[in-house]
Amino acid sequence: MHRTGSLFNHGHLRDHLHNQLGKITQVVDAWDAETLLTTPEADIIEDLTNDFRITMPTLNREDVEIEPLKESYGVVEHFGDSIKVRQNTITMLIPYTGDRVVFTLQPNTYTTPAPQGTVTDTEVTLVWSGQSTDQDFVRRALDQKITELTKWLDWARGEINGYNQQIEQVIPQRVHARKKALLASRNLEASLGFPIRKRKDAKTYEVPLIRKKIKTESVEASADASFRPEPVLADADYEDALRVLKNARNQLERSPSLVGKLDEEEIRDLLLLALNSQFEGAAAGEVFNFKGKTDILIRVEDRHVFIGECKFWKGPKTITDTLNQLLGYLTWRDTKAAVLLFVRDKAFSDIVTKALDRLEAHPNFKRRGSTDEFGTRHDFIFHVDGDPSREVRLAFLPFHLRPLGTGD
Repeated sequence: MHRTGSLFNHGHLRDHLHNQLGKITQVVDAWDAETLLTTPEADIIEDLTNDFRITMPTLNREDVEIEPLKESYGVVEHFGDSIKVRQNTITMLIPYTGDRVVFTLQPNTYTTPAPQGTVTDTEVTLVWSGQSTDQDFVRRALDQKITELTKWLDWARGEINGYNQQIEQVIPQRVHARKKALLASRNLEASLGFPIRKRKDAKTYEVPLIRKKIKTESVEASADASFRPEPVLADADYEDALRVLKNARNQLERSPSLVGKLDEEEIRDLLLLALNSQFEGAAAGEVFNFKGKTDILIRVEDRHVFIGECKFWKGPKTITDTLNQLLGYLTWRDTKAAVLLFVRDKAFSDIVTKALDRLEAHPNFKRRGSTDEFGTRHDFIFHVDGDPSREVRLAFLPFHLRPLGTGD
């Protein structure tokens, strides 16, 4: 038997939402420092946002069920006399999806009395009792109860939508602020000149691609106890290298008489020539080189800090094989990469769509990044095998290299 009580009567919704916002800082501050520093910031933000987001309940009116009708007797007063009357009781079970807590809290807008019923994690129970046996009358009474419940949910919706928008701003701010504070503390330890007991702090360092010069440079960065000195390519230099590759692509696409005769290695060599005409290493040597037949890479010590794979389109398996090969090289933190796909078919747009689908289908795919306004560059985040916390930024650059005389 269901014990019916008032819904929306266990506190005020606005107070609950205010308290939840206040808990965000507490939860972020309570995160283990090692975990926070070694986990990608976007993953932390996503996890916390999912934890704090409130999902508005949605009633599934199509799957409403009723329990068998029950008869009961009650006493009513009639001109001073107590009369025993028979009543019918119908219990409706309404499935829903969303967060149960919304049914328990009073929104800013409300009426009295509140709807009567009970709620579990999956369904709301509403009860109607009366003497009528008229089918239409009873059905209208049941529908009215559902309508009333829906109205209260609608009143709560605006407050919850505003709260969800707030957490999408507050959580990234809090996470970024704490991570910045932790890194400042670690760098302070490293700069004092004294050994820190039971810790082997190490500085990461960037490999900045400076126009006409490249060198390894130590910077105060993510000095976490579990970090090792790992060369990384500076973001600005990664963007500069991709701009050079895009410009080279534009030139190749305008030269069908040239590219129609070239294979993968020859096209790669032209791209290497373009890159090394713009950048050089600390010893005035070429910074971009290659190891295999189709790759373009920057190698510092025993690390590839940038790697690009050049492939002709031979079907969707081209993307899978290329990703497997590329991700097999990458086993460290904060690595940049590029897939340069050469397409000679006329159906260029269709092939790009198939390639993008295959990129997202890869088991190491984490999320999409941005796409430029012309669709000539698509950014992705992947992770290395077996370690979702070690991310790889990957730019996908498709080349439409039509042989001479093929037309559009």
